[in-house]
This record gives sequence, C-alpha cells and structure tokens, in this order.
Amino acid sequence: MNTVGDLIKELELEVMAGDQEAMDKAVTGVYIGDLLSWVMSRIETGNIWVTIQTHVNVVAVALLGEASCIIIPEGAEIEQDTIVKAEEEGIPLLRSKLSAYELAVRMEACGIKK
Repeated sequence: MNTVGDLIKELELEVMAGDQEAMDKAVTGVYIGDLLSWVMSRIETGNIWVTIQTHVNVVAVALLGEASCIIIPEGAEIEQDTIVKAEEEGIPLLRSKLSAYELAVRMEACGIKK
C-alpha cells in the first residue's frame, strides 16, 4: 500500500505543509473535485484529494473526510492561511506542476486504483 511519502517521491510533489508522521498516512484512493459540499459527501477515508481550491476551508473538508492529503495541481498559488492551517491540523498539503488528469494517470500507474 502506498503512503503519502511514497507519492511525494514518485510524483515529485512539493511539500507545503505536513510532518513526517503525516507523510506515513496510508493512501486508499483518489478523489478529484472542487465543490466543497460535494467533496464532503463523497470523499472516503484515506483518499488523496486533488483540488484547485486553495482557501483555508479545504483543510476543514480534508479533516472531515479524513483525507490522507490534499494535492493542489497546476502549480497554483496556495494562500498562506491555508498552509498555516494545514500545518496546525497535520494535514499534508502538497503542490504539483501536473494537471489533475496527469496526476490521476500517474497515481494509477503507482497502483492506486480508485
């Protein structure tokens, strides 16, 4: 089973927030979505959440859904308040230059199937 730390290496993700303990979280799948209320009702425990949303509310949604981490695609700028909150809450906040689609393809190649 992949961990957040494994995917950081495989996908060359930039770590914006999160300690070593957070990087050891198991990854159970992937959820891609930007509408917070929709994500809250559908994300599963251990999922990676890929979203272009960068405001502080994404941290709360990730906590509620027990996401393993948040990945911001396309090198989008992340609000400083979001980085601080993710660090405080122990949620790995990661950034990628890849698009959400490219991330999904690469994660599938790493063995993440849902």
